Amino acid sequence: MPVSAAHKVQALSVDFESQAKLAELLGVSRSRVTRWLKGEGIDPRNAERVDLLELVMSSLVRLYEPAAARAWLFGLNPHLGDRRPIDLVRAGKTEELMRAIRAERAGSFA
Repeated sequence: MPVSAAHKVQALSVDFESQAKLAELLGVSRSRVTRWLKGEGIDPRNAERVDLLELVMSSLVRLYEPAAARAWLFGLNPHLGDRRPIDLVRAGKTEELMRAIRAERAGSFA
């Protein structure tokens, strides 16, 4: 059974320690995050961002402590051409992000 967007938003709000921080990460207003949590519709573009951020975080917390996983999102990453993973989340670059996470898991260097 698929997990609803509201449940993913709730989990991500916990992962990032607040709804405000999650809103900032996704580039949306705090009120929009609140509406999503209440079960109001989420547009396709933001639904994809939420899905991708949830996928990335669930993958990262298997490798790192939550604080380190959050830091990974904001650091320049050599596996991503020295781009920040959070910028690729916002752009919907799933394949690039998952390759970088696989490289992290394998312990390879760029």
